[in-house]
Amino acid sequence: MHDSFKALLPLLIPEGVSDYFEMTHYSKDEQRLDIFLEEMNIIPQEYKANKLISKGFFEAITLQDFPIRGLQVYLHVKRRRWLNQDTDKVVFRNWELVAKGTRITTDFAAFLKGISG
Repeated sequence: MHDSFKALLPLLIPEGVSDYFEMTHYSKDEQRLDIFLEEMNIIPQEYKANKLISKGFFEAITLQDFPIRGLQVYLHVKRRRWLNQDTDKVVFRNWELVAKGTRITTDFAAFLKGISG
């Protein structure tokens, strides 16, 4: 990944997204820009007391973002899941709790709503 593109990423995606997601790659053609994001392996606050191990990702969700320089922009988001070894159940980040615990921007709120379904 080009360091210069990574440096521009916070300007391209909703504010706050880079706190939880990292860009794995991108693709661009004459009409569109696709940015691929994966949730980082940071244990959700609500499970800090539990023993979790990463168990991969849910299927990617695609969100259309604001156009940039005439290009359609699509964010392909992969949410992480963990196995809670204390309960033997799969858990994931509760985005409603994230929203309540932060002062989020309108863009980040829309992003959270998009990935939460």
